[in-house]
Amino acid sequence: MNSVLLSEKVLILVSSAEYRPMKPRMMLKALKLADEEYRELRRAIKQLVREGRVLYGANHLVLPTVSNGSVRPKTPRPAPTPSESIEHRAPEGGTELEQSSSGMIDFDEGQVAGQAAGQAAGQVAGQGSIAGANQIVGIFRSAPSMGYGFVEVPRGGSVPLAGDSVRSQGQTPPQADQDAHVARAELSVKMPDIFIPEFRKLNALDGDTVRVQLRRPMLSGSRGSGRGGKEMPRHASGRLEGEIVEVVARKRREFTGTYQTDGQKSFVWLDGAKLERPVSLGDVRGMPLENNDKVVVELVRFPDELQAGEAVLLKVLGSLRNPAVDTMAVMIQFALPEEFPESVIEDARAQADRFSEEVIPEGRKDLTQVPTLTIDPVDARDFDDAISLSKNERGNWELQVHIADVAFFVPVGGILDQEARQRGNSVYLPDRVIPMLPETISNHLASLQPDRRRLAKTVFMEYSSEGVLLHAEVYNSVIRNAYRFNYEQIDQYLLEPEPWKERLDPAIFQLVRDMHTLAMQLREIRRKGGAVELTLPEVKVDLDRLGKVKGAHVVHHTQSHQMIEEFMLAANQAVASWLDQLKLPFLRRAHAPPDQLKIRRLNQFIRALGIPADEMQDRFEIQRVIDSVKGKTTAFAVNYAILKSMSKAVYQCEFERHYALNMTHYCHFTSPIRRYPDLVVHRIVDKLVKGEQARENTEVLEQMGEHCSHTEQNAEQAERELVRVKLLHFLEKRVGELLTGIVWGVKANGLVVRGVEIPVDGMIPLDRLPADRYRYDRDTHTLEGQRSGNQFRLGDELIVRVERVDLARRHLDFRLEKLVHHEQRGPGRPSGGIGSEDRQSTRGRAKGPKKGFSKGPSKSKGPGKSSGGPKRKKR
Repeated sequence: MNSVLLSEKVLILVSSAEYRPMKPRMMLKALKLADEEYRELRRAIKQLVREGRVLYGANHLVLPTVSNGSVRPKTPRPAPTPSESIEHRAPEGGTELEQSSSGMIDFDEGQVAGQAAGQAAGQVAGQGSIAGANQIVGIFRSAPSMGYGFVEVPRGGSVPLAGDSVRSQGQTPPQADQDAHVARAELSVKMPDIFIPEFRKLNALDGDTVRVQLRRPMLSGSRGSGRGGKEMPRHASGRLEGEIVEVVARKRREFTGTYQTDGQKSFVWLDGAKLERPVSLGDVRGMPLENNDKVVVELVRFPDELQAGEAVLLKVLGSLRNPAVDTMAVMIQFALPEEFPESVIEDARAQADRFSEEVIPEGRKDLTQVPTLTIDPVDARDFDDAISLSKNERGNWELQVHIADVAFFVPVGGILDQEARQRGNSVYLPDRVIPMLPETISNHLASLQPDRRRLAKTVFMEYSSEGVLLHAEVYNSVIRNAYRFNYEQIDQYLLEPEPWKERLDPAIFQLVRDMHTLAMQLREIRRKGGAVELTLPEVKVDLDRLGKVKGAHVVHHTQSHQMIEEFMLAANQAVASWLDQLKLPFLRRAHAPPDQLKIRRLNQFIRALGIPADEMQDRFEIQRVIDSVKGKTTAFAVNYAILKSMSKAVYQCEFERHYALNMTHYCHFTSPIRRYPDLVVHRIVDKLVKGEQARENTEVLEQMGEHCSHTEQNAEQAERELVRVKLLHFLEKRVGELLTGIVWGVKANGLVVRGVEIPVDGMIPLDRLPADRYRYDRDTHTLEGQRSGNQFRLGDELIVRVERVDLARRHLDFRLEKLVHHEQRGPGRPSGGIGSEDRQSTRGRAKGPKKGFSKGPSKSKGPGKSSGGPKRKKR
């Protein structure tokens, strides 16, 4: 029998209400399988154990696990205590798990989900979002790569009310009845997100509208006080926690997935749905389908605890192994736009026909004789910013940041504008760019190409010799880009400037030198002022001409990147300050301060790593910690933990400082070719420059900000997902090979490891660690073998073997081969582990495993942050 179908049968059996724990031999009879299928059944059960979907209990009884959304016992197992033992031993025939837990101990949103305390919860208690006694209706957000999630109730957003819901079979209310089902809940404060454990999310999928029953706190003394003394159920950590009791409306019914069959039954593993088993597929006889084809299906029955979902086939995309099909599937999964409609293309052509380089429009400064240059990625084609810099007679710097005047070519409300607003931003995938605007504009009319007259909006800034801003203004201009550099060329120039003297015009040569001087000065002022700068290097996927991955490399954030970044930050800040002085509403780029509960969890995390740190209540201490781990194997884990403790930057009209940049006034202005919010700000500036009324409707701006924040986050998720898929294809051909990896997540059922050479995340399940009884500690983020003393923790450098790549489920398993290095944790902390004689002598225990560990790749500083494809500047 097909192993996938056999696994599904096991899951259905153990999830049934009548199921009583039994051994695999008894399960063989319960499933009415032949004796010769016993070995295959044991293999299927072992694989389910590795994945944490079932457990082995005493005497090898097969148990359900509460971490499995499709296997839910009548009495859910409580969350693990801060330290708990997990037995994983090696009986005859292999290593198996005796007891496991669904508890998470890596630094992630599930652990640091503390939100605003009692006052915020109390203010919303009893308002329109409350569906009943301690019931709230909101939007379910599934945590990436994790089982748990959150329910959010947007402030002033549309919230379905009690009594108007659709049952959890998932039938979306008809459009004609939407008004009857939805009312606006004007909340005086933002409702804290509600944490939903994995085993309490019903069958909700990301984006679904759900009804939540708030739960009583798991530990005493953890209740938050609401309005009028009403208690809001809270976890002991302080976060709101609940259980989804109903799916009110489905976000979508169409999914991409991977088709598989055993010759009799057909099923599909859905992409991004985080389901524990595939959905069955209706009759596909006569369809041009092959095993492992990517398909588009519509769910006609959503899966629940007792039965798999059911789908009908809508479209066959092609083979799973076709790189173009990978990209197509991700584009459909994240609802990314494809080709522009013909009407939009025609409108762009019309804009090109009416533009002439020889005619300078009225009211523009002619800057075509001012030395100007661009610095971009080597493969960039949409050049939306250029720089001029000189010193005046007073010895002050005169910086001019020229930004492509996209607003000139995209009339408000026109066909082009409607399409750009809907897209929100360009999307940069490993093998293609999905532009916000047609290439006629993005790569031609608006692009600041070398030796072409181009329209721009110029931000003029005068700085003292000490780098203090003295004056700023904005005007429309015409420029001519004299030289196009890429980042690598500027890095070469900074390393060895002399060879460039012969290659460059003297004015351009001096311009690069002056740009570096001023940019580094501005950067130092920013850092001293308390800006937080995370170190998460990006990794670009290298593709061959067929679109297949041939490798990956780190994109270092060098001084060439920093030069452009500083000037873009300065221009964005100058424009926002001007608009604030005029008291005009505009789209800000806002970044709220981190939640205090998350900061407390971050403090615990940093101390558990043995890093000396004060309470990280200000930016200076956060930056000091970041600087202290540079070059160490814990650097990625620390930077990632700090990132996860931060709020998300969003677009909004309401005033809010930018926390990470430590700027009171900030907006996005410098990339209108690829970001719609920048275009919105350009239009406000355009009206001011022309002396027109520039006050925009605040409510319209807020709605636009929410939309663009969503499209930005959706694009980032799509980029990460496709990079992961590409890297999994690359590793599938390298199963059995050794890699260096860094532990950056510790879970109750194993370690999350990110590869150094190939920056992709994989799991080392407990049964792929040396046989032992493991105890993990939630506070110190460690797994420790109680017999051997082997210890695994964040930042550890490992040699791992690529063991299994499941392309259909986009899953990667590693096997531990060797612990290379424990990051130094400071005084008082044992620094042992596998192969560590210091720890073994301290504990007086036998040494760890001596055999079977291969020599691996050389040590590295740490993993990078995956990205890929044509790059854009991130400012």
